[in-house]
Parts: sequence; C-alpha cells; structure tokens
Amino acid sequence: MIDALGQFQALFPGAWVVLALAALPVGYLAGVVHFRTLDVVAHRLVSGDMTAVFLQVARLAVLGGLLWVFAMFGASALIAGAGGVLLARGRVLARCRNAK
Repeated sequence: MIDALGQFQALFPGAWVVLALAALPVGYLAGVVHFRTLDVVAHRLVSGDMTAVFLQVARLAVLGGLLWVFAMFGASALIAGAGGVLLARGRVLARCRNAK
C-alpha cells in the first residue's frame, strides 16, 4: 500500500490536498458514530451490563485503526481526519447539551 501511495503521490504532486479533503468527512462521520455510541456504552455500564466493556474497546479500536489508516496516507490526511473527529465531537456534545 505504501508503494502504491508513493507512486500516486509522485504522479499527482497535489494529491495531499485530495487526501485531506477525503479524510475530513470520513473523520467527521467516524467521530459522530464514535461519540453517539458513548451514550449507549455509558447507559449499559450504569445498568450493570458488562458487554459495554467490549463495546468501549471496540469503539476505541475502530477509531484508532481509522486514524492509523489516515497516518498511512500522510500527515495531511491524519490532521484532516482528526480534525473531522474533533468537529464531530463538538456537534454531538452540543446536541446533548440542548437535549437536557
């Protein structure tokens, strides 16, 4: 994958912009899913359902794996993807505050 990415970037010098623009909405979508499922995990933990521990580990593993994939595509993709996750965090938290 690294060789194919290197060849792609050699053919298209501005590919980092395209990768960053693609990583931003993917990171945003992953962030929305990640932070919305936090409520489910919290409610399960409070009710004593220990499958919530597995769900928490799965949430972190999926997000960590996605960020690792972004890192494989370069710093611009990683920064844009992480920025998307942070934007989603703000949106989900604002939604939770307005619901109360």
